[in-house]
Amino acid sequence: MKDIAVRGAWYAVGLALGAATAVAELLFFVLAGLALLPVLAWPRGRRAALRRAGAAGGRLTAMERRRLARFLAVPVPPAHGNGQGTRYLAARCPLGLLGGVVLGCAAIGLAYGSFVFWGWLVTDIKYLGLVAVTSLAGFLLLFLAAQGIFGVALLEGQLARHFLGPSPQDRLERRIAQLATTRAGVLSAVDDERRRIERDLHDGVQQRLVALGMLLGRARRSRDPERAGELLRQAHEESRRAVAELRDVAWRIHPAVLDEAGLRAALETVAERTPLPLTLEYAVNGAGLARTVETVAYYVVSETVTNVVKHSGATRIGVSLSRDGAAGPLRLRVEDDGRGGADPSGGGLTGLASRVAALDGRLAVHSPPGGPTVVTAELPCA
Repeated sequence: MKDIAVRGAWYAVGLALGAATAVAELLFFVLAGLALLPVLAWPRGRRAALRRAGAAGGRLTAMERRRLARFLAVPVPPAHGNGQGTRYLAARCPLGLLGGVVLGCAAIGLAYGSFVFWGWLVTDIKYLGLVAVTSLAGFLLLFLAAQGIFGVALLEGQLARHFLGPSPQDRLERRIAQLATTRAGVLSAVDDERRRIERDLHDGVQQRLVALGMLLGRARRSRDPERAGELLRQAHEESRRAVAELRDVAWRIHPAVLDEAGLRAALETVAERTPLPLTLEYAVNGAGLARTVETVAYYVVSETVTNVVKHSGATRIGVSLSRDGAAGPLRLRVEDDGRGGADPSGGGLTGLASRVAALDGRLAVHSPPGGPTVVTAELPCA
């Protein structure tokens, strides 16, 4: 309720300013029309007058965009041209004046509604019943005007997006470009992952298997039973380490527990395997998550935790996941108390950003020098 009241107050301020700018815009159109009348038959003069009017209209449009973004929470891109901005100004003038009328009704309703409380200070109230009825009517007018404030603010946003926002063709082209970029990012991330797996197998498991083969060969050639037994013991230990390292590589490729028990169990396993204290908060409400969302969320947390352990010098890690309802996005946050200075354009974080972008999600990294480092991601689930 408090948030609605605060938002209504901001809307009221925005509409009040919008009413003032609507008057200024009406004056602008009147003066522009008067300036064009003498030069309608003179092409050069007409172009000069239109150019100046377009520049003034562009400044008014920019002022409207700042008002919409600050007071009505309607961010709109800059106008693509003076003609588009001028059409927007012409369309919003009546709406801006309507906002002023609604605010005037709200002020009248407030004055009549509260008269029963302060009227005795300025006059003698002889008919208290009539004053009470008038106050009720004033509060009703105030309530309707408050609804009108929200309605006009909504119309302001729709009008601005219609005239100043991208056209359907522009939106389609942007979407195509975004999909092409995310596709290229996913392919790059897959290639990087494949090279990392190959490197882990070549430098880790393969070397251990080579060492195991050498130990077994030496034990086979040895004529000393005691020496052969020692070599076989070393070979057994080396085989255990090779199996453990192979299991780690397989886990990094895709953990089986993610398919068997879900995201929460997989993240709890990450917490158990992490050498630093890791606090996990899991507050995911609503229906089960899609498999692709769980996979991307797991990799974001797992890779971020791995980077923290390797590079940050942190002493603790906090991981939280939340989701509001069945259609709400999955929000995750990984925070550490390390030295900070993480580069969002680094290879690891870029790969994570590509995975998130493939689901139309967002990844953000805040890592000032000295820390803390906070990695947040939002994955749509609807």
